[in-house]
Amino acid sequence: MNPIKLLLAAAGLTTASAFAPTAFVNRVAPSPVQRSALYMVQGQGDSYKKVFVAGGSKGVGRIVVDKLLEAGSDVVALVRSDEAVEELSALEGVTAIKGDAFDYKTVEGSLDGCDAVITTLGGGSSAPEDGKWIDYVGNNNVIEAAGILGVTRVILVTSIGCGSSKEATPPSVYEVLKDVLAQKSKAENVLMKYYTNMNWTIIRPAGLVSEPETGKAILTEDAMAIGSIHRADVANLVVDALSSKKTEKKVLSAVDNSLTSAANPEGRTSEAFALA
Repeated sequence: MNPIKLLLAAAGLTTASAFAPTAFVNRVAPSPVQRSALYMVQGQGDSYKKVFVAGGSKGVGRIVVDKLLEAGSDVVALVRSDEAVEELSALEGVTAIKGDAFDYKTVEGSLDGCDAVITTLGGGSSAPEDGKWIDYVGNNNVIEAAGILGVTRVILVTSIGCGSSKEATPPSVYEVLKDVLAQKSKAENVLMKYYTNMNWTIIRPAGLVSEPETGKAILTEDAMAIGSIHRADVANLVVDALSSKKTEKKVLSAVDNSLTSAANPEGRTSEAFALA
């Protein structure tokens, strides 16, 4: 097993996938797709018609694709491999585009025509050889493209340990993840500081576990929330948050109080954020 994964397993956590979306600009004569996005910002719609997903080939992002389809949305997924294109293209309602999120033009071209964005982009804990982290560069490209194209609804999935939740992370775990958390935090800061006219939400999952959903996970404004959460439950919360008017400009942690975790030996619980 990868030594990083061993360290995280010992601490009861796994590396969280990163994700960052971005902004919407009103046109003089908005199309039906743009009107749908505007209605959602005002709390007048039921779902987004076409959602761009960055990081949709695996992990939380892959489950998000399925959940969006179940909710009645079409999905545009930017993926890096032919295998991922083939798998996702077989799903009705999915347009899979092969490309690299490091390339801004590819991101912009793929995102054009969508009315919402979810990004779960993230790499490993070790610094890339070229010094470019997908956790920041890729997410920043998604955020910037959304802003240029006028996509108002963006959900960025990062990790507990970013920004205001730094102190929630056990020191031994933070030491292992500090570099990647710093990159994710940079993406968060871009979204919060420069895209003030956007309806954005940042979701920070706790330690990720690949198990069936429990249905007990919550979003919380508690910056000290810590523990574990199943990837499928994160995906559910992300899609639920997408259509909730209450999540505008909110930074939320995602955790499952019903799960035991070495990162939360005292069993500390957090109050749920009401989406409805």
